[in-house]
Amino acid sequence: MCVFCDIVEGKIPSYKLYEDDQTIAILDISQATKGHTLVIPKKHYDDITSIPEDELATYIVSVQKVANKLCDKLSCEGFNILNNCKEIAGQSVMHLHFHILPRYQNDDLKIEFTSHEYDLENLAKQINE
Repeated sequence: MCVFCDIVEGKIPSYKLYEDDQTIAILDISQATKGHTLVIPKKHYDDITSIPEDELATYIVSVQKVANKLCDKLSCEGFNILNNCKEIAGQSVMHLHFHILPRYQNDDLKIEFTSHEYDLENLAKQINE
């Protein structure tokens, strides 16, 4: 069974911050920063590739609302919105969800990208074929 489906159904307790007909937002039990929140669609979708576009549009509005609420209530200076899609990308619960990570001066959270050089012209051609 899916742990997020159990949370949505109330079988597992959570600290709920937001709810509408299609979405809930809960505090992540592993707080990377103060207020680290998960926004979860109530219907089960494995990842962002499997949710219908119309539902994704509604869902992302909920992500925006929650991010604004967190910044307002916690006085954060910004935030990261993160989605891991598939195990290779770090997805550990196979139910679509976005992390909202409020950011503060000296919060010690590191999100880093390593730069690689690729032939961008050929890469664009390959993708657009």
